[in-house]
Formats: sequence, structure tokens, C-alpha cells
Amino acid sequence: MVKIDLLLMVTPLIIACCTVILVGFFFIPFLKKLNFRQNIRSQGPKGHIKKVGTPTMGGVIFLFAIFCTALPFGSFTLLNQKAKFINSDLFLLLFSVLSYGLLGFLDDYIKVTKGRNLGLTVNQKWLGQLLIGLVFFWVLLTVRVFESDKYIFQVMIPGLNYKLQLNWLYLPLLLFIMVGTSNAVNLTDGLDGLVSGVAIFSYGAYALIGFLQGNVTVFIFATCVIGSLLGFLVFNFHPAKVFMGDTGSLALGGGLAALAVITKTELLLPIIGGVFVIETLSVIIQVISFKLRKKRIFRMSPLHHHFELLGYSELQVVLGFWLVSFFFSLAGIFLWSF
Repeated sequence: MVKIDLLLMVTPLIIACCTVILVGFFFIPFLKKLNFRQNIRSQGPKGHIKKVGTPTMGGVIFLFAIFCTALPFGSFTLLNQKAKFINSDLFLLLFSVLSYGLLGFLDDYIKVTKGRNLGLTVNQKWLGQLLIGLVFFWVLLTVRVFESDKYIFQVMIPGLNYKLQLNWLYLPLLLFIMVGTSNAVNLTDGLDGLVSGVAIFSYGAYALIGFLQGNVTVFIFATCVIGSLLGFLVFNFHPAKVFMGDTGSLALGGGLAALAVITKTELLLPIIGGVFVIETLSVIIQVISFKLRKKRIFRMSPLHHHFELLGYSELQVVLGFWLVSFFFSLAGIFLWSF
């Protein structure tokens, strides 16, 4: 168990937040100058038409801040007045968030340069996500074998304090978690500040879990992400001056998946990230219903658009989803504590 002091709790968050705000004031006009602007799909809510031309790829801003704060703070921390090197968890976390961010960047870049809604094809995106997941698994396996970790392929059953040994079945589970989470966060990104706020609560749950586990690396990484997203909300809250794009949403999903794997809370992730799960299920249910019955369950999917079309304002939907995410995060922490 590692002691995490108050200074270590607050400093990375504040620096990450200030970094995003400072960089954002210069980088957002640069995105406008490059004409990296969001394309709005014609089938969406009519109120979104006014968002045409808003800069996208803003995820680059908070990814830069996460890297610049998590790397130095996660690599060395003062323990008993001595600098101690933190384990390989930091590399895995940064690899996941940055590699998925790079995949999203390619998708966004194709969209803005070609002036269309479709960037990478579905197969290209899935292939990229799977390859990243495989590399992540290979590094994880190599490190854990070197560390003689006998719990590599175990998962904890939430609320039962029971560990299930999956052996090599853990690989498909890990790939499902990484691909599924990155896609789920990506689907949720549709309203100003929606993903930013929801992700703050999800990462907040993992910051607390890292704190209670005494895992300095997990704690610092999660707080760096939280600080970066708080800074990003200065520009992304309604009415948004910039969108995070797939650059940001895929990266945030990859980071959450990596946190779940490292903290051995893989089966808690659907609860902590409950909003992302519900949004994804709304799309799946809508597609299945339309194909089988030629009828739609929701007025529009993902679910946040359904509430918009019911007459709720964008701000009401966003704040409501934030509140739901807060309670999901509390539920996840509660189950983990058993």
C-alpha cells in the first residue's frame, strides 16, 4: 500500500486543467484557420444545424495535457523524500489513450479534409481498435509474467469477492472491453460537453479506486484526465467552441478500458461507465428493431437525441446524463468496496 499525499492529489489535476485552458486559447483559432470544422449529419436534430463550422479534433488539446502531466508525475513521485520509479502501468495507460487517440485523429482528419461525415470505414476502425488491443495484451502479458503476477487472467466478480480464472479466455474479454469501451464513448459524443462531463465521473471513480488500492500510477493518470477534461469544458460546454472529435472520444474510451484492466475491475466497468453502455444499447436496440419490425423504439439514437426530440433542451439532457453518470460511478465504487 502506497501513501498518496494531498499535494500529489491536487497538483496534477490543476496543472492539467491549466494546460488545457492555456493551449486551447491558441489552438482553437489554429483549428479554425486550418478549416478543421465539424460536419453535421443531415438526419440529426434540426437544432444542430447551427453547429456547422465548429472546430473539431479538440481532443488533441487534452491528450497533450494528459501526456505532459501524467508522464512526469506518474514516472516519479516523492515517497519518504526519495524519488521512486513507478511501475509499467503508466506505459500501458498512456499507450492505450494515445494510440486510440491517434486512430481517432486519422478518422477526424479524413473527415475534415474530405468534407464528409465518414472518415475511416467501419472495418478499418475495428481493425485498428483490435490491433491496439492485441498490442496492449502482449505488453501486459510480458510485464505481468516478468513480475510473476499469478493473477493475470483472473477477473473479480462484483459484489461477491470471488475471483474467476479465465486463463486464455481473458484475451477475448480484454479485446471486447477495449473495442467496446472506445466505441461506446464514441457513440455518446453527440452533445456539447456530454462526454466530457460523463467521463469526468467515470475517471473519478477510478481515481478513488486507485487511491484506495494505493496505486499511485492509476490515481495520477485518472486525476490528470479529470483535470484535462475540466479545462476542456471551458471550451466544450454548451455552446461549444470546439468538439473533441473521435480523437478525444476514442482516446477516453481506451483509457477507461486500460484502467479497468489494470485495477482488475473489468466487470465493474459496465457499471462505472453505465451511461456509455446505455447509449450503445440504444443504438443496438434501434437497429435490431428496425431490421426485424421496421419500427423504431426511440425517436432517434443514440439515446441523447431521443430526449432532444422529446422536447428537452440540449443543456437539460447533458446535465441529466451527468447526474446519471455520477450515480453509476457511486454504484461501481460501492460494489468494488465489498
